Amino acid sequence: MKDSAAANQGKFRDPLLTAKGEPRATVALSHPETLWFNTGTLCNITCANCYIESSPSNDALVYLTRAEVEGFLDQIEGRGWPVREIGFTGGEPFMNPQMNALAEAALLHGHQVLILTNAMQPMMRPKVKAGLADLAARFGDRLTLRVSLDHYTAAQHDAERGAGSFGRTLQGMDWLSARGIRMTVAGRSLWHEDEAQARAGYGALFAARGYAIDARNPGETVLFPEMDLNVEVPEITTACWGILKKSPDAMMCASSRMVVKRRGAARPSVVACTLLPYDPQFDLGETLEAAERPVALNHPHCAKFCVLGGASCSA
Repeated sequence: MKDSAAANQGKFRDPLLTAKGEPRATVALSHPETLWFNTGTLCNITCANCYIESSPSNDALVYLTRAEVEGFLDQIEGRGWPVREIGFTGGEPFMNPQMNALAEAALLHGHQVLILTNAMQPMMRPKVKAGLADLAARFGDRLTLRVSLDHYTAAQHDAERGAGSFGRTLQGMDWLSARGIRMTVAGRSLWHEDEAQARAGYGALFAARGYAIDARNPGETVLFPEMDLNVEVPEITTACWGILKKSPDAMMCASSRMVVKRRGAARPSVVACTLLPYDPQFDLGETLEAAERPVALNHPHCAKFCVLGGASCSA
């Protein structure tokens, strides 16, 4: 396979111009509806294709604390951002010992909360389960857990996440379902089947296990396009919006930002989106005010995942 440099030779270098000298598309933060927090990159498993390289040893992004999250929740109010949703991602968020406390802080501020999880051992620890059950009892459907279920079959899912991971994730989903905790699912469009086939497969699985998840609803069963840096993708110019009949306001960076804390950093910082936590050109500063500036679509993920794939991490 081609490496990423060869696949996109000369592209995605200048934030203002494409390799052909055309003006690069930018996206303004037009309606900030979601603020994401990366709770840390540590994970209980190592997936075959993890865009953020999460693993049991990767602590490039360290655990956020409740005090740090609350500081940004206060900034939301101070800046007047119309945020409806606070999202937590990782790594595996439940590796962070304060995960339930982080969710509680956001819920007490009146937001919807979305936690991305593999629903495996970190979530299933007795103290974590007790905390989740308490949050669900107090805040109901304002709390949602989006479970990573790469495929509706064990063979395909386990090929990505390791032998036995499908069964352990279903055990976690069974526990959530039995307690009425709202669940959605994130799958992947990796196996060259069409969307109708994939949704039918997920639907059969959900029906068999009694999960209250609509496989036909993209908001409840989201199928993410793959982010492969070995694949050549076109750069997005200002002319592309009209050619593709898409609006910059529909892009993820028009409605969201993500807070991260890098290992060794004194304070968290804000990045353009959930997909690009490491690239310094997408670090927008330490405050929400600093992060209000437009984002240049100067990365293959911008084209492949958001513009051409039409995906968003928000609910």
